[in-house]
Amino acid sequence: MAIIDRQTATLALSHALSAAERGLPVFPLSATKLPALRSPHRDENPPVRCRGACGLPGHGVHDATTDPAAVRALFAAAPRATGYGIACGRPPHRLIGIDLDVDPAYGTNSAAALQQLAFQHLFTIPETVTVLTPSGGRHLWLRGPSDVSVPNSAGRLAPGIDVRGAGGYLVGPGSVTTHGRYRLATGTAHLSPAPCPRALLRLLTPPTRPHRPATRARPSSIRQGQGLVQFVLAAHEGQRNTRLFWAACRAYEHGFGDALADALTDAAVRTGLTEHEARAAIASAARLTVRRPGPS
Repeated sequence: MAIIDRQTATLALSHALSAAERGLPVFPLSATKLPALRSPHRDENPPVRCRGACGLPGHGVHDATTDPAAVRALFAAAPRATGYGIACGRPPHRLIGIDLDVDPAYGTNSAAALQQLAFQHLFTIPETVTVLTPSGGRHLWLRGPSDVSVPNSAGRLAPGIDVRGAGGYLVGPGSVTTHGRYRLATGTAHLSPAPCPRALLRLLTPPTRPHRPATRARPSSIRQGQGLVQFVLAAHEGQRNTRLFWAACRAYEHGFGDALADALTDAAVRTGLTEHEARAAIASAARLTVRRPGPS
C-alpha cells in the first residue's frame, strides 16, 4: 500500500519535472493511477464537454504540460499526488505506449505474443525506454510519426497487450501507486523512445472507415443519447464499465454510436474511469454490435 506523505509527493513532482524537461507532457496522478485533480465541471448539469478550454485544472490528460511552472502549479493543487501521467500522442515524441500485462492465472504471456506478432509481420522490437510495473508487466515507449494518430486499444493486438495512443496516458517511472512503484528497466534510462516500426504501426492503426454523408440527427436520437450519457454518469464504483458498455451498445445499435462516443467517454471519465478504459469499452461495444452481412 502506498504511503502518501510529503516525501512521496515531492519525489512525484521531481520525477514529473524531469520528464517534462525531456519533452514529455505530464500531469499529477493519485495512488489509484487516476488524475489527482477533480473535474471543475463535476457538479454541472447537463454535463459539460470541456477538455481544458475553460482554463481550469482538473481535465485529466488534457492538463498535461511540459512547462515547469505549470507542472509545479498542477502539483501544488494536488498535494496528495503520488505519481504522474505522461500524455501520449503529443509532440515532440508523439509517444506510443505498448502495455504488456502479465496474468499467470489466465495464461497470459503478452511479451511472447508481441514477439509472435513481430515474427509474423516481419519487424524487430527495438531497444527503447522500458518501464516495469508493480504487477510484473512492462511499458515499451515508442515514438510515432507526425502524420499518424494511433488510437488507444485494449487487447486488440493480442490478449494482454494494451496500447496507449492519442488521448491516453502512461504512468511515469518513479510514480507510487497502491500496488507499488513504477521504475525504469535496467539499461534503458539513457535511451530515447525508439521509432515505432512501420509494420507494427500498421497493426496499431485501424483501417479508415468509409466516408458517410452527414445526416441530421433525429430529436428522438438526441433525447436517447442524452439519456445514455446520464445513465453512465449515474454509475457507482463497480458498475462503471458495465454501464458504459451497455450504453455504448445501445447507441451503436440505434446508429449514433460514433456521434455519441466522445460524450460517453467524457461521462465515464467523470465517474472515475480513465479515457483509455472508456474508449476501450466503447470500441468493444462497436465491434460487438457491428452489423455483419448475412449468408449469401
